[in-house]
Amino acid sequence: MIKNRKQQWLIYGGLIAASVMVLYPFFFMIMNSFKTGSEIMHAPNAMPQEWSFRGYIEVFKAIDLFRIFGNTIFVASAITFLNCLLSSMVAFAIVKTNMPGREFWLKMILSSMMIPGILFTIPVYMMMYDWGWINTFRALIIPGSISAYNIFLLVQFMKQIDNAYLEAARIDGAGEFRIFFKIVLPMLRPALATVGILTFMNAWNDFMGPLLYIRDDSMLTLQLALFKFQTNVPGGNLEQLWAMTTMIAVPVVFVFFFMQKNFIKAFTGVGVK
Repeated sequence: MIKNRKQQWLIYGGLIAASVMVLYPFFFMIMNSFKTGSEIMHAPNAMPQEWSFRGYIEVFKAIDLFRIFGNTIFVASAITFLNCLLSSMVAFAIVKTNMPGREFWLKMILSSMMIPGILFTIPVYMMMYDWGWINTFRALIIPGSISAYNIFLLVQFMKQIDNAYLEAARIDGAGEFRIFFKIVLPMLRPALATVGILTFMNAWNDFMGPLLYIRDDSMLTLQLALFKFQTNVPGGNLEQLWAMTTMIAVPVVFVFFFMQKNFIKAFTGVGVK
């Protein structure tokens, strides 16, 4: 009994230590966003002597933050929706249909993950330029609308769905699209939530795409706005940088916490019964 209690205390102690290590950078960021620039420079690890909202106020004065948030939400949401839909359709075709060459196409998709994405930068940019998509949201959304990793994840989860459900629907005369949307997608909700979380976070934090394709300040996303904002702000206005960094990070954290149950289910198979 005593041994079990000691083991529990060790486990709890380890979890508390890991939680502190994970949460401290987030706390450090929020804490510094309520300091003045001079206090951040001289005492970055101390609690604010006087809580200041100057950083947040100056950010709203310096840039059109509501428009930038709207741009980022639109781009990230569009990429997430298309990625969930198209990746799940590809996974369904590979696992649950009689499509010729299924194994070959799956191997081709997985092999593409071994190629560094940076190698596609110049060819994709040339395509976007030839199509006239530079300085449009299409250049950000379309290339990110499907992912080999998401297909791989959904393929593994799709294999857990019992074929009896699909065969019964086919006997009743249901087509493949109806089976996919009415039967498969509801069973894939935990996996789709996981894909959605990962895709949304990557799209929200994307910097290279907007840097390459966006020219108009009215189309800026948060990461590119932070970069341009940072290069124009002197060291004495550090509170503005910390305030904007906090506002960028908080929405993603909330999205993760609200959907973490589905995130866990996707790796345990709880959602398929």
